[in-house]
Amino acid sequence: MGVGRVMGIETELGITSTQRDPAGQPVTPMVLSGQVVRAYAAGAPAGAALPAAAGWDYADETPLRDARGFEMARALAHRSQLTDVEDPTIATSVLSNGARFYVDHAHPEYSSPEVTGPLAAVRWDRAGEEVALAAVRTLAQEGLDVRLYKNNVDGKGASYGTHENYLVPRSVPFDRLAAHLIPFLVARPVIAGAGRVGLGQASERPGFQLSQRADYLEAEIGLETTLRRPIVNTRDEPHATPHLHRRLHVIVGDATMADVTTYLALGSLSAVLRVVETHPHLLDGLALARPVAAAQQVSHDPTLRATVELADGRHLTGLDLLEAHLDAAEQAAASGHEAWAETGEAQTGPLLRRWGEVLDTLRRDPTGAAGQVEWVAKQQLLQRFAERAGTGWEDNRLAAMDIQWHDLDPDRGLARKLRAAGRLERLVGEEEIAHAVTHPPEDTRAWFRGEVVRRYGAGGGVRAASWDSVVLADERGRLRRVRIEEPTGGRRDRVADLLDRHTDAAGLLSELVSEDV
Repeated sequence: MGVGRVMGIETELGITSTQRDPAGQPVTPMVLSGQVVRAYAAGAPAGAALPAAAGWDYADETPLRDARGFEMARALAHRSQLTDVEDPTIATSVLSNGARFYVDHAHPEYSSPEVTGPLAAVRWDRAGEEVALAAVRTLAQEGLDVRLYKNNVDGKGASYGTHENYLVPRSVPFDRLAAHLIPFLVARPVIAGAGRVGLGQASERPGFQLSQRADYLEAEIGLETTLRRPIVNTRDEPHATPHLHRRLHVIVGDATMADVTTYLALGSLSAVLRVVETHPHLLDGLALARPVAAAQQVSHDPTLRATVELADGRHLTGLDLLEAHLDAAEQAAASGHEAWAETGEAQTGPLLRRWGEVLDTLRRDPTGAAGQVEWVAKQQLLQRFAERAGTGWEDNRLAAMDIQWHDLDPDRGLARKLRAAGRLERLVGEEEIAHAVTHPPEDTRAWFRGEVVRRYGAGGGVRAASWDSVVLADERGRLRRVRIEEPTGGRRDRVADLLDRHTDAAGLLSELVSEDV
């Protein structure tokens, strides 16, 4: 336990193309995104993906259920919130690594498999980059031009999400979670921001800021994800045994290309969640007076000197807030509480040490953290160009470089080039990433999901899947749903022998409890 918990990342990718339809009009992002998903499903290694026409099992989707104890009426919901409606025209594929690759809001989205710690989250997030890049290369072989960007803004007012998910005990009151998370999430871009050229949603003012998402936050708490975006999202869709777990759906984070930044983003938040679960009093006194305004104040100040007002009248910097949260995590970890005990590979100590080292470096001289903190690396690169060109942040070339930073093409993407050159510290190697492209984590139900796809596929009776189910065809072709509600169920050590005994889904069903679809 400690910082170890079930977690994962969903990333909507930016997409552009020079393609034109028969009428000479630009091909729409929805069509382009469908091309990407279908290209990967068609061109992936044998057994690596279900066909893009295969279904997603929507049976347990509850996008309008609110953690505050009510459910929004469908008539009042924005259409973007209705993610529980099956659309057969939307490409979606379940991959052998346990991930989902599909079209979401006119973007290709890679939703990683469930993992049990921040370092594994980095590994399967990087695998998603390779999945998307493979799709682009397949399209290029067909003469179709598509570019994908792992970012969150287009510089013209649009923003798209990188969402994190964390398994949290249902016994922890949601109002406690929200109250203690808001100050941390406001400050987290100091160590977890990807950086952005432009201030304001449509980059109305020149400048550089820490976060891609801060200017799009408009509420403290809410159910929405694409409008009136809140700091804390209240969607109560656990994808797990509902009376035991909730899924904290975090929508304020940036898509990051730097390994240490991704690692700190997820690991630090998991640590703070553990403090909220076990020692919430250690976080008392950090409430902010105006959280939404504070998020933008922190993000808009790369000097890290700006202060935000707390509810008690004190003023702290983003660094101060993060140091207070780290201190609380260190105290809780040293308490001897069973929830901080670790039985496998130690995750908590290395994460807390790295968090502290990065904060110390940022306080001494932010430029020293360029190899670990993405916004620092991006700012350095762009500032050097601006100095050579004798220009400032209002220069459109810097905005273009900002976009190019996130290009997944290793021959064009600036972050990819810095990673390859060793100027962004790597935590996971190329062989680990390549393995994660086609293989699932072994310690969550993603292993069962991914292995069913790899071993049997559509031809062997796999018809659909979701995070907590797979839909299989029996010997008569009837569809049966197998539920896997516990996220750590379906692990390799529990079900490998079961899968080894069967060559198709129908045989597997003979040993499983299932229900009619």
